[in-house]
Amino acid sequence: MTDQTIAPQGATRAEFWPLIKLAVPLMAGLAAALLIGVVDTAMISPLGTVPLAAAGITTAVLIILISALWGLITVISVQISQGDGAQDPVRVAKALRSGLWLCALGGAASTLIMLALYPLLGPLGQPPEVLAILLPYWVSMAVWIIPFTVFFGLKSLFDAVERPWIAVGLSYIGVVVNVPANYTFIHIFEWGLLGAGLASILSQSCSLLAGALVLWKAPSMAPYRQRVAVAWADVTEQLKQGLPLCLGYAGEGGAYAIVGIMMGWLGAEALAAHQIVNALAGVAYMIPLGMAGAASIRVGQAVGSARTARLRPILKASFALVTVWQILAALVFIFGGRLLAMTMSDDPAVVELATLLFLIIALLQVSGGIQDVALGALRGMSDNTWPSVVTLIAYWPVALPAGYLLGFVLDYGAVGVWLGYMLGLAVAAIALPLRFWRLTATP
Repeated sequence: MTDQTIAPQGATRAEFWPLIKLAVPLMAGLAAALLIGVVDTAMISPLGTVPLAAAGITTAVLIILISALWGLITVISVQISQGDGAQDPVRVAKALRSGLWLCALGGAASTLIMLALYPLLGPLGQPPEVLAILLPYWVSMAVWIIPFTVFFGLKSLFDAVERPWIAVGLSYIGVVVNVPANYTFIHIFEWGLLGAGLASILSQSCSLLAGALVLWKAPSMAPYRQRVAVAWADVTEQLKQGLPLCLGYAGEGGAYAIVGIMMGWLGAEALAAHQIVNALAGVAYMIPLGMAGAASIRVGQAVGSARTARLRPILKASFALVTVWQILAALVFIFGGRLLAMTMSDDPAVVELATLLFLIIALLQVSGGIQDVALGALRGMSDNTWPSVVTLIAYWPVALPAGYLLGFVLDYGAVGVWLGYMLGLAVAAIALPLRFWRLTATP
């Protein structure tokens, strides 16, 4: 890095508005993807506790695969933002084209992996009544991964070149399609869980098709759709850069999925409550994830333009914004958790447990936001390996054993499992900001 100038006083305040302008549409776009899951949960819940539990175990495994794929999508976004910061549209176009190939291959591989995992659910102790109805939904959601991954690879272009509202509009096309499709397939055609999966595939494919049309036709996208030579070496280079991120994200997502599997050990009611909390808290999670994306793009642009004095102000402004928003989200879960649970289930036991889990989720909000923003900022600097190691340590040797100890050995059940997860999150929330601060220290 060549710019060693000291950031002027007030540089942190100057980052607030650029971050908000980027983060709000990123949050809105990511929330659209989560809203598809919320719609699925809301439409499936009238079918009963067992179908809701089936959706829960499917989501738990999807989280691992999507988390790993997010590492590939992140590399594409960082490369595009660095190319945009350097004002090099050819570099942007090349990163996009090779990235879309990588997303298609990664999505297809993840589909095959998910199908191969299905026979393992029984030996992992999942409820037999859930497994009896699960297969059609499991297969359809495995197929859904492919259009999901390619769409988010394409979406990274609109986000990174600061046209995020285009990406928002494309994302909500899927939501608009998903609501009537879900109702029609599940309740009119009476396809049950299979209908929910087919509606997800249809809605995500519609967003992908619309995004491809915008890239192909919109005048503002002309610099980025120019023909560039993309070699297999470009794809493998992105894969090489993305693998540490894939492992880190898969480690975090895998730990979260193991939490879902542990809920299955506690029975269908615990799994259903977990699915309710996962679906609704996932929407709130878009706040720190959107801010992390904004921080990653802003840091990537600063690195690409060699303006390194902006790096610490970007992180400090991101921390301030995400902390305020996460406190508000925590208050919603504390005071509105029971009402949220009652909108998703009429089983008193499920509602009671979901209400308790919402309280635990409230405690996770600030530390989760800090961790995500710090990780996003490090991604923008292309610092991938060390943060991935931190993430793996925080969740696997720390969070999961603590969750098992509290949940099963000390018999705190679902609440104990989540308290253990919170411990791992706290470790990552301390270590990652320290890493960024060390890397941005001036000599």
